[in-house]
Amino acid sequence: MKIIFFGSPEFAAKTLEYLLQQGIEIAAVVTKPDKPKGRSKEPQPVPVKIVAQQHGLPVYQPLKASAPDFAPTLAQYQPDLFVVVAYGEIIKQHLLDMPRLGCINVHPSLLPKYRGATPVESAIINGDVETGVTIMHMVLQLDAGDIIDTVKIPIDPNMTAGELRQALCAVGAPLLLKVIKQFETGTVIETPQNHAEATFTTKLELEHTQVDWRRPALQLHNLIRGATPAPGAWCLANIRGEMKRIKLLRTRVESDLSGTPGDLLQFGKEGIVAACGTQALRIMELQPEGKRPMTAKEFAAGYSKDQFSLIVTQ
Repeated sequence: MKIIFFGSPEFAAKTLEYLLQQGIEIAAVVTKPDKPKGRSKEPQPVPVKIVAQQHGLPVYQPLKASAPDFAPTLAQYQPDLFVVVAYGEIIKQHLLDMPRLGCINVHPSLLPKYRGATPVESAIINGDVETGVTIMHMVLQLDAGDIIDTVKIPIDPNMTAGELRQALCAVGAPLLLKVIKQFETGTVIETPQNHAEATFTTKLELEHTQVDWRRPALQLHNLIRGATPAPGAWCLANIRGEMKRIKLLRTRVESDLSGTPGDLLQFGKEGIVAACGTQALRIMELQPEGKRPMTAKEFAAGYSKDQFSLIVTQ
């Protein structure tokens, strides 16, 4: 069976590596163009490209895979199946129609819940206790194709989006292998989604991740872990008379503490605890503007309590 793999980030790269280790033959790989990184802004290969090159696979990096002039490149392989994992582009109909068996997508949610760009982040921010991976037959409508198979996993209450994504990859790759084997044997069974139950996500921007200390501690805890590692949740603080932005990396709810939102209930050797709309939030790890990530205790050791205060937005 001739498979063309579409994907870009680490989640997709680990999935591709797993398939190759399990003996699945990949005819070619389509991924995003190299991205400038670091101070030098030198283009660096995306993770899927690195894996593909390590295995000597043909790699294509079009600006848009659905551009009409790229279609002949894919058609030359006479593909049986397209496998799409976090590619980052809506595949147009002329490509969906190309493979003999169609196109399948690995989506990190339990569809029809959380269609769109940020299903992992949304599950955590909304306080869900369970999520999973869905493999669906792709259609032109966003994440609306028939479901082929799913797997569920619990969400730990302190798990970040980065950690959850790794856990989903660990269960999603074997599920994808199972589905590919079903295509090989002609035993695939598909179930239509209930579109009335669909929910949608949007890209998470920095403007959405500012911490408002007037909100309940649990809501802020979920926002912070859902925005970690990117784009990151943040707050404003007055540090020695200057307003600075601080990224909050890891927190814990203190259910037995409370106070006026934004007040520091602890600051020093015992760490940092901030009062919220209800209860309080212990800051475990943070990253001050222009500095490295550090523990809250490391940060607090450098200041006296009157040199640091949180700014409550109005």
